[in-house]
Amino acid sequence: MQKINDHNSINFYPVLALRGLTLLPHMPASFDVGRESSVNAVQNAMRNGKRIILTTQKDLQVEEPEGSDLFSVGVIADIKQVVRVSNDTIGVFVETRSRVDIFGFQKRYNTLFAQAMEIREAPAPIRTSRQVAAVRLLKELFTEYVGFNAQISSDCLIGVEKFDDFGKLVDFITANTVLDFEIKQSILEEIDAEKRIKILIESLIRENDLLEIEDEMQRRVKESMDQNQHEYYLREQIKVLQNELGESEDDLEDVQHYRDTVAAFPVDEKSREKLQKEVTRLSKMPPMSHEGAVIRSYLDIVLDMPYGVKTEDCLDLKEAEKVLNEDHYGLEKVKERILEALAVRQLGKLKGQILCLAGPPGVGKTSVARSIARAMHRNFARVSLGGVHDEAEIRGHRKTYIGAMPGRIISAIETAGSRNPVILLDEIDKIGSDFKGDPASALLEALDPEQNATYTDHFLEIPFDLSEVFFITTANTLATIPEPLMDRMDVIEIPSYLEFEKVEIAKKYLIPKQRKIHGLTTGQFKLSAAALTHIITGYTREAGVRNLERQIAKLMRKADRRIVEGEADAVNITVANLKDFLGPVIYKEEPLFDGTVSGIANGLAWTSVGGEMLNVEVAVMDGTGKLELTGSLGDIMKESAKIAISYIRSVSTRYGLDSDFYKTKDIHIHFPEGAVPKDGPSAGITIATAIFSALSGIPVSNKIAMTGEVTLNGRVLPIGGLKEKATAALKHNIHTVIIPKDNLHDTLELDKSIMEGIRFLPVISMSEVLEHALLYSPKIARLPETNAFSGMAETRKSKNTDRSVVI
Repeated sequence: MQKINDHNSINFYPVLALRGLTLLPHMPASFDVGRESSVNAVQNAMRNGKRIILTTQKDLQVEEPEGSDLFSVGVIADIKQVVRVSNDTIGVFVETRSRVDIFGFQKRYNTLFAQAMEIREAPAPIRTSRQVAAVRLLKELFTEYVGFNAQISSDCLIGVEKFDDFGKLVDFITANTVLDFEIKQSILEEIDAEKRIKILIESLIRENDLLEIEDEMQRRVKESMDQNQHEYYLREQIKVLQNELGESEDDLEDVQHYRDTVAAFPVDEKSREKLQKEVTRLSKMPPMSHEGAVIRSYLDIVLDMPYGVKTEDCLDLKEAEKVLNEDHYGLEKVKERILEALAVRQLGKLKGQILCLAGPPGVGKTSVARSIARAMHRNFARVSLGGVHDEAEIRGHRKTYIGAMPGRIISAIETAGSRNPVILLDEIDKIGSDFKGDPASALLEALDPEQNATYTDHFLEIPFDLSEVFFITTANTLATIPEPLMDRMDVIEIPSYLEFEKVEIAKKYLIPKQRKIHGLTTGQFKLSAAALTHIITGYTREAGVRNLERQIAKLMRKADRRIVEGEADAVNITVANLKDFLGPVIYKEEPLFDGTVSGIANGLAWTSVGGEMLNVEVAVMDGTGKLELTGSLGDIMKESAKIAISYIRSVSTRYGLDSDFYKTKDIHIHFPEGAVPKDGPSAGITIATAIFSALSGIPVSNKIAMTGEVTLNGRVLPIGGLKEKATAALKHNIHTVIIPKDNLHDTLELDKSIMEGIRFLPVISMSEVLEHALLYSPKIARLPETNAFSGMAETRKSKNTDRSVVI
């Protein structure tokens, strides 16, 4: 925006469209702005000289006016102050300068701009007799008009006397009337001062005549009232006066009720004094006032809080264990941790328990929290944090704001109805942050046992003791949780379910639950064990059981229809007729790769929905030493491939490989399912093994999977996600897994079924990996190099390397 100089020039300004309001030059004005385009215009002006064009829209009904909807004459104003009224409304105080002639409008980034020229008006002193007479008549009409309108301050009459320029006088009087905006706009658009005063005089004459008629009508109506009506009118006036003074019987009873409730409310003395002050303020306010309504709402919410309500904990470990076993199958370590917490409560004093249940979707994190509340005989409330990006959602809004309310934690306690509930903070890993604040930081006080005894919500303004609240959080991943927040939580990882666990969960929980929902008896709907297993392996691919429950519900819906339509009295689902109900198999078990082909190895990957098998394919061809990496690989995985190449080069002589392969051969490393991004260092030993296999011609055993990071000197470093990766190996019928030796202690945390089904081979170097993974030792026998490459090329031609593997 250009700055106006002393001469008339065309400049570019943001435009604020006024609805039903026309402003005149040289006048202060204040108004609220709520439309997005108007707020954008104000913000643009504040960044560029605080100057803005104010013009009136022609049609009041238009919500988003364009340039054609606005008058071409307005005023230019300086923004003096901007105040935030609510979340989406701002108050603006301006001082208008002069008229502007608008030549064109342009909208950019949802902000309206205008090319305009400031109209410099010549002084119009009162000189001629005609001008003196017109000014005198105008002042008389305005005095009469002020007499009819009590809402116009009599100070305006004093302000009229200071003007000796009748052009500015007309603008001042027009600005201090409530004439229609069309009349004010016509005065604004008239540059000639004498014509302007004529328009205003004619408008005031018409307006005064109408006001005089209205005044006379009101006087006659009052005089025509009979005695009874007059008395009734007086009585109603007395009631209104009592209401204005806050002295009605109902209001006095309400105030006294608040006083009595606060006196008996179980809070500390400082908080009680705060509440009593609010009650005293309420007693002095008119009942219908806005501030009175705010105080009433505040007192109602605070006095409904369960400050003195506490439930008795059930510390019977056997009963708690029974409840947990009734609600969930497996999850032994989770149940053990909960029972330990109850044991500590029975013998000691444990405050500020915060558990974080971390695991993939659908494994029962939320339902575990409900079971904990049921086992402890506590009330339960859930707070969803997914997508929360406003700090006020956690800490509440100040009660003076329109629509203010307590934060989610205090609201959850009010919903629970006790001061020691179990509160579930769901999806804590999905909290966002923006210019409105950081909700994760706002949670720090609530989840800190050393601070939350005096937790103060912005709305309540008095402390609430959260030290007896049992907080449970859930997360799909711990990577996105801020470190200070992680430090306050005891993390319990819930792994993905194995196939046999899903079968047991379906039999004990999902099928009975869906039978009840769909109104079926055990005789009307039967699902064979083989069919259930086929649903798990062929129609779902997940860490939890949500999709499994959907498929079971789908079966029962179809069974309901057949029974209702009379096609059958009962439905029995078997493997043979499963396709008739669920359609073709969605997920087919991919066979293991051909164990006689070199250059392929089984890797293991971690995903947010559990572990997955990740094959690595390597092709070696005559060339100039090019390295090709495909499969949507991240930077870390690309570095792992380069490290693996360098390691193979360093040991090529030792293993009898061509030491110049990096010059004479092109190597292509591919991870199937190229559309899925992949990253991480744990595929290092898999890549190195596949490269060695391709160069040596020795196949890798297809009965072995592996995971581990490799270094340049061949050391194997530890990895994460061993539980999920081991589960994936078992799911693909692989019973031998090579892991870093430093991960051996992690096997102690694995379920018994995994330990019984998998033999772990701990290694510390790549030489051990090759010894275990290759079908035969390269030192004992090595295929001729030319045959190895030619045979592999023939194999590649016959194999489809675009196989899809979900990771």
